[in-house]
Amino acid sequence: MKHRHFSGILLAAVLAFSGCGAGNITENDTIPVIEGYGEPEKIPAEYAECFSLYEYANGDTMITMDDGSMYLITDGSPSGISDKITVIPREPDMIYMAASAVMCFYDALGRIGDIRFSALEEDGWYIDSAREAMHSGDIVYAGKYREPDYELLLSEGCRLSVQSTMSEHVPKVKEKLEELGIPVFVDRSSYESQPLGRCEWIKVYAAIAGCPELGNELFAEQKAHFDELTGITPSGKTAVFFYITASGKIVTRKSGDYIIKMIELAGGKNVFDFPGEDNAASSVTLEPEQFCIHAKDADVIIYNSNISGEIHSIAELTAKNPLLADFRAVKNGNVWCTGRSVYQDIMSTGDILTDMHTIFSETGDKTAYLYKID
Repeated sequence: MKHRHFSGILLAAVLAFSGCGAGNITENDTIPVIEGYGEPEKIPAEYAECFSLYEYANGDTMITMDDGSMYLITDGSPSGISDKITVIPREPDMIYMAASAVMCFYDALGRIGDIRFSALEEDGWYIDSAREAMHSGDIVYAGKYREPDYELLLSEGCRLSVQSTMSEHVPKVKEKLEELGIPVFVDRSSYESQPLGRCEWIKVYAAIAGCPELGNELFAEQKAHFDELTGITPSGKTAVFFYITASGKIVTRKSGDYIIKMIELAGGKNVFDFPGEDNAASSVTLEPEQFCIHAKDADVIIYNSNISGEIHSIAELTAKNPLLADFRAVKNGNVWCTGRSVYQDIMSTGDILTDMHTIFSETGDKTAYLYKID
């Protein structure tokens, strides 16, 4: 773990990076051009729709987002930089991680050591390396994303804050961090419409960490799982993906949700067809009776542990709702549960797809991210 303690001068320099200068950025067919930099080379994304990467001749990298935000990764101090651009120091350490889905990218890149501050406490992490780093003190809790410990971040020299789009609900936090000279990067991977689009964000964090080649390799490894299943014959088996709230209601997902898309890619068919995109509003809440009418004959149950926790027996499942005892999948012993790490581990997307295919093709019970309920 590298610990850097910034002096006031260095903090001021970082502030200058992201401060208000002359607005000299132009858009040429969506390609960001900065005065004196020349035209950059675009690095095409294969599946991601929410970011673009550009490389300039001097080695700097620009990340542009679908919401219009722009981030320049650089070693230097660009003069007259537009206030439309957030400047990120190349290979930053002392990062404040306030986007839980992003930790898996740093884990896959072997760069957990770049993270110093967490918006989750130790028991909130399901990525082993993150939990271990917090246990050892290499990563420290620095307050929730909506209430950061500014004094701690400033005193230890935080160099970058990575936030989820939840931060948009508390804009004053971003304003305060930037006022303190801490650049803020807002992750938008959850807005990708394709499973591999989410996974491709490894390239963004590899660019920030200064290891783009490794990012490409890691993405290719996950993509290979999808390629192996291209053109497979559907199994004909139906599935239902859901969890039960404390009040007893059933929460499933719309057709555009990435998990539902993966069920279909793996050879299954979701029993519900609620149209909609994969975003924060892609959940559908149903009354138990309405849910049971449509889902009782599903061949496979996949219980979502992310909100209500893991289940480990049929008795636990039916205790949540006795009507489930009459479900075909329960009677046939075809009930599965996601591990709690699934939503924090985007870089296992291809492995999870393989698990699903194993379930639908009935080629065994050996899975890594989904487990069978006895």
